[in-house]
Amino acid sequence: MAPAHTAAMPASMQKQLGQFLRQRRGEMTLPAFARKLGISSSSLHRMEMGEQNVTLTTLERLLKRLKCSAADVFADK
Repeated sequence: MAPAHTAAMPASMQKQLGQFLRQRRGEMTLPAFARKLGISSSSLHRMEMGEQNVTLTTLERLLKRLKCSAADVFADK
């Protein structure tokens, strides 16, 4: 049986991604940043709120467009 803390891990990673995206967006509008990332404004909003599941393919695309790595997003604080 998996440890209890593993169930919280995806939610934590979603929140980390959301915080990272919000920080990178800065003063840019949500629609403008969404266009830069190649996603819809509604998807970006859900990602920033930590409510959107993201596939590895989508994550790779976001990281490429932001010119960063997964370590930049998910580094231990």
